[in-house]
Amino acid sequence: MADVLFYHLTESTLEEALPGLLERSVDRGWRAVVQTGTEERRDALDQHLWTFRDDSFLAHATDREAYPGEQPILLTTGDGNPNEAKIRFLVDGAVPSDLAGYERAVFLFDGHDAAQVEAARGHWKTMKDAGHAVTYWQQTSDRRWERKA
Repeated sequence: MADVLFYHLTESTLEEALPGLLERSVDRGWRAVVQTGTEERRDALDQHLWTFRDDSFLAHATDREAYPGEQPILLTTGDGNPNEAKIRFLVDGAVPSDLAGYERAVFLFDGHDAAQVEAARGHWKTMKDAGHAVTYWQQTSDRRWERKA
């Protein structure tokens, strides 16, 4: 079973929070998949990850490009795992598929979007009922993560 983390964004946007989480994943030697709810969001994150910081970028590709299996980070709207990632990020309303084979899954949801909060509650119940170890993390005012459950 995968460890499933729910990250409740209250102070940062997804674009501010996701790159740091991806950097930590890559630093652990993990490949990552980021599943988005729409192609537009996937494409926007694709551009953002190349330019999010002046002194750095995250090597990645989208599922539209050649050789997805060779990518350290793959952005997708689908539920496959062609790069054999150990961690799957689900953002912007993405619906998870089977998490078998992952060490960790991370749901990031915007606390200012009622639909995303409600969807996260549903995913929490589904993941807990499936036997995954679930934890809930909320941002503090200084943008750190605090475990709440």
